[in-house]
Amino acid sequence: MLDDNDDYESLYKIIIIGDSGVGKSNILGRYIRNEFRVDTKSTVGVEFGSKKVIIENTPIKLQIWDTAGQERYRSITSAYYKGSKGCFIVYDITSLQSFENLGKWLEEIKRSGDKTISIILVGNKCDLESERKVSLEMGKKKAEEMNCPFYETSALSNTKIEEVFKAMCEDIFKKAKSEKKDEDDDDDYDIVKDENKIININIDTKKKKKCCK
Repeated sequence: MLDDNDDYESLYKIIIIGDSGVGKSNILGRYIRNEFRVDTKSTVGVEFGSKKVIIENTPIKLQIWDTAGQERYRSITSAYYKGSKGCFIVYDITSLQSFENLGKWLEEIKRSGDKTISIILVGNKCDLESERKVSLEMGKKKAEEMNCPFYETSALSNTKIEEVFKAMCEDIFKKAKSEKKDEDDDDDYDIVKDENKIININIDTKKKKKCCK
């Protein structure tokens, strides 16, 4: 990892989507700060963190967004799909419902995301083997249907967290090289000044817009 004061050549915006409670915030926290919080509450709105890495001797800044999984926030978070280079679609291996909802999330990213976005399917909480409801084979088959890589991770035990982010970065980097795409527009998202920190943007759900009859 680079020092905070080092420059970077490109910025990759990566989003983490999936049902509420699948562990998106803990995946983000483990990767950015190497922390796991047992009392993590469901994200309200958006969280994001920043980290610098080196890919093929090239300094890259990652900006990772954890979008809320609740249905009522989808219209809010859809704006954050724009400009994303990568997307983790996450389910909980102990929740069959979160697995069955993967199709909805895939449609969401296809509708709101870039056509060339890199996608990785992630089955989280693989440390809870005794509570497993979604088999490894089911995950692999779904990834084949989605035509994307597949990993099982655990934010609690730090299983394959670094590996899955590395795979994502390398895939984005490979696409960027082949497409020779101008990434100047990504500066709009470069708002995280402190590396290895996570910022939470809360959405006040109590405020309602007035409407005219």
